[in-house]
Amino acid sequence: MDELLIKQMPHSSEAEQAVLGSILIDSRCVPEVMGYLKPSDFYLTVNREIYEVVSSMFNYSQPIDPITLLDQMRLNGVYKDTSPNYLAELMNITPTASNVMRYAAIVKDKAMLRGIAEVASDIGGMVSAGTGSADDVLEAAERRIYALRQGKAAGGLEPVSAIIGGVYKHLGELAKAGGEIPGLSTGLPDLDSVIMGLNKSDLILLASRPGMGKTSIALNIGLSVAKSSNVKVAIFSLEMSKEQLAMRLLSSEAFVDSKKLLTGRLSSEDWKKIVAAATAISKTGIMIDDNSMLTVSDMNAQCRRVDNLGLVIIDYLQLMSSASGDSNENRQQAVSDISRMLKIMAKELNVPVICLSQLSRANVQRGDKRPMLSDLRESGSLEQDADIVLGLYREDYFQRESENHNLAECIVMKNRHGNTGSIELQWLPEYTTYASVDRIHSEE
Repeated sequence: MDELLIKQMPHSSEAEQAVLGSILIDSRCVPEVMGYLKPSDFYLTVNREIYEVVSSMFNYSQPIDPITLLDQMRLNGVYKDTSPNYLAELMNITPTASNVMRYAAIVKDKAMLRGIAEVASDIGGMVSAGTGSADDVLEAAERRIYALRQGKAAGGLEPVSAIIGGVYKHLGELAKAGGEIPGLSTGLPDLDSVIMGLNKSDLILLASRPGMGKTSIALNIGLSVAKSSNVKVAIFSLEMSKEQLAMRLLSSEAFVDSKKLLTGRLSSEDWKKIVAAATAISKTGIMIDDNSMLTVSDMNAQCRRVDNLGLVIIDYLQLMSSASGDSNENRQQAVSDISRMLKIMAKELNVPVICLSQLSRANVQRGDKRPMLSDLRESGSLEQDADIVLGLYREDYFQRESENHNLAECIVMKNRHGNTGSIELQWLPEYTTYASVDRIHSEE
């Protein structure tokens, strides 16, 4: 019975053999195949073991041919007496190495079908066993299907040799970039130089007191990323409406006073700027959801369906509902759960997630009112889960007579990628936007 089930699992021994045969016939096809297939995509054990050895050799830039492969198979403990004959057979049955990616596509398709069958079986088991609610089962199904779409395993141990290959590839991409920041640019060069841009799987907290402009700087960053990197930017607003956010984007992009937009008292020159700004913004991949009842699971589910997602922005954390929806739930525990789920979401989606957060009133009561990590409201887990914590501070917000009018600081309070410190920014209230101080000076 077990053998019958095994035979029914989708696979193509011919395609698997043709991929390996193509590699042995012409090793120049190895880089392309390595970027497409993983060892786990091979169903037959003998083929999977050979491909694992090929992967290891490729990662360490070793020459790959039948002789060197056999030698490495001995070192890896997968050599059998029949191995030389099997490698010769692989080369003989392969028509041509020029079709290697067609063979690889068949192998990948069969691996995907096996993955779908496994997910269906596991989800069916959850339903039959009655473990979890319908929402729990749906969340598990979506997570597993999303992992399949991304070509990733939904869990399990992975050999370090496979991980090293990905690291080598990433280092090569960084080298080609010529010393530029590894992450997406925020549009604020001084901030980029400290945090190394917005990096994949990072949870970035942007915290301040109300009215400091955290929504504005988040929108500035989102627009900059969407325009410069050609990726989708998902914005979840639990406080402001879609129309209000669009108005702010127009004001900052067109450099038209936001009060004019609110009243409609616009000159012909203002209209020209707005038309140009609207056209530019419309061409970006910015997407907005203003449902105030969203949970992290809701956001995660939506983001999984977005192709070419590059950044997620959430405004703001204290307005978010926990997954349980229990109004009597301890708020500190709820915020802890939310922050942990946000970090998991960033890691799963493999994109940076910027989450806005309120500060407690503790900084208002101090002489130096610059934000500190201890000012994060309601939970110490926010500090723990975040990779980067940014705080906004404007002296004239607290001292109206201050000479530093509209001069702001973006304080890097935590940074897993490097140093902490403070970056000077210019706050432009009429356009509801932040800008680099150097940019303002250059435009004067």
